[in-house]
Amino acid sequence: MRIERYDGHEAAWVEDELRTVYREAFAEPPYDKTSEDVEANFRRFRSQAKKAGFRAVLARTDDGEPAAMAYGYPLPASTGWWDTLTEPVPAEVSREDGRRTFGLFELAVRPAWRRQHLATAVHHELLDGLAQERVLLNTRPEAEAAGHAYHSWGYEKVGESHPWTGAALHDVLVLDLPGWDQTAPA
Repeated sequence: MRIERYDGHEAAWVEDELRTVYREAFAEPPYDKTSEDVEANFRRFRSQAKKAGFRAVLARTDDGEPAAMAYGYPLPASTGWWDTLTEPVPAEVSREDGRRTFGLFELAVRPAWRRQHLATAVHHELLDGLAQERVLLNTRPEAEAAGHAYHSWGYEKVGESHPWTGAALHDVLVLDLPGWDQTAPA
C-alpha cells in the first residue's frame, strides 16, 4: 500500500480515484449516497480544492487500486461551520481566525480494504505537518466504526449539527493537535 498527499492543484489529477473511494464507502448505510449525491459532493470538491492550504491523501494498493482517501483545508475566519449547531458553544470554541482550524471534510475507506488500519494511515498522513491548532469534522452518530476511530485518535464531541438543509444530525468533533504551541507567534 502506498499513500500520497496532494495539494489542491494536484488533487484534480486524482479526482476520479477519490470519487471511486467516496462512492463505494458512502453507498451503504447510514449514508446511502446516490449517484446524484456523489456528483454534488465532487462539484463542491472542485471548489474546495482551490482553497488555500487544501490537501488530499490517497492510499493505493501495490497494483494502483484506490483504497482510501481523506481531504480538507484550513477554515476561513468567516466559516459557517459553527452556524448549524443545534446548541451554541462558547465563543472560545467557535472562534476562527483563518489559521486556527483545519476542516476535515471527507475520510473514507472502500469496503474491501477496511479493518487494515488504512483510515488511521490516511488520517495521520493528512494531518502530518499541519500548522493549525486543531482539526474539526462532522460525523454521523450512527456510523459507529467511524466514531470509534475518531475517538481513539483523540477527537472530542463539542456539539451536534445539521450541516446543511435537510441533513441528518451529525456529531461535531474537535481534535487538538499535539505540538501546537499557543505561545508561538501566528
